[in-house]
Order: sequence, then C-alpha cells, then structure tokens
Amino acid sequence: MQENPEKYKKLIIVLSVVIPVAVAALFGIKIRGYNFYLLPPIYASLNGITAVLLTISYFSIKSGNRRRHEFLNKTCLVLSALFLIMYILYHITSEATTFGGEGAIRYIYFFILITHIVLSVTVIPFVLFTFSRALAGNFERHKRLAKFTFPLWLYVAVTGVIVYLMISPYYK
Repeated sequence: MQENPEKYKKLIIVLSVVIPVAVAALFGIKIRGYNFYLLPPIYASLNGITAVLLTISYFSIKSGNRRRHEFLNKTCLVLSALFLIMYILYHITSEATTFGGEGAIRYIYFFILITHIVLSVTVIPFVLFTFSRALAGNFERHKRLAKFTFPLWLYVAVTGVIVYLMISPYYK
C-alpha cells in the first residue's frame, strides 16, 4: 500500500526547523555534574559508519539490490538520530572545546566546520523528503531527490569525522 508523501510535508518542514533551532537553543543550557567525555569518539564513529553505509547503499541500489539499499538507509537514519542524541547530551553537559591549531590549518578547520554545520542543517529536509518518497513508493521522485541528498549526507557524515579528528587533541 502506497502512502501519500504530501501528508508528511508539514511534519518534515516542522522537523527541519525545530531540530536545528532546538540544538542551537540547547547550547545555552549547561547541566553540571555529568561527564560524558566518551561520547565524542562514539558519535564521530557513528558518522564514519554512516558514511560507509551510505556508500554501500548507493552501490546497492546501482546494482539493483533495493532491499539492502532500504535497510542501509534506515540504519543510517537510526545512526543519525543516535548521533544527534549523543551530540546534544555531550554539549549540554560539557564546556565547549576550542580548536588550538594555528596558521593555515586553523582556516581549513573552520572551513570544514562551518560547511559541516550549514550542510547538517540543510540535509535534514532532503533526507526526510527523500525517505518519505521511498516509503510512498514514488521511486522516480525519490531517485531525483536522492541525487542531491546522497552527496550532502555523505559530506556531512565524512566532515563530522574530520572535525572530530581535528579537534580531539584539544579536548580537556
């Protein structure tokens, strides 16, 4: 049974606004007494796994394996949700870490960080609309949007790992 993806349109738009606004607002909240110092390498690993699974998913659909493609993309959605929960938990319980690199590496770091942040917000509606079109069985529209969603999501996942690797020496 195919569902109408238009019925999810308002929900997707609301989530695409609420998630980044809530994350930004939560940065102003600090809960003391908890130490989740182990979370950054875990959520960076989730980003890395997501990047690998997205790539396998891409090749799966290219080779006609729709079931694997669907399973992997659902797994990537779960991993991204887990990432978000851990990311928020860490940042509301920990002080911000300052990047200590100097010279050209500092500019490279901030370029990667800023593009990662901007595209992590941008990719939310792309992922949700692409997913809803697949759920609805509208594979032609799904495929057209996935051509944009895949590279955006992959970039966000890969740069999440890079940002972590670059700032990890400066964690306290």
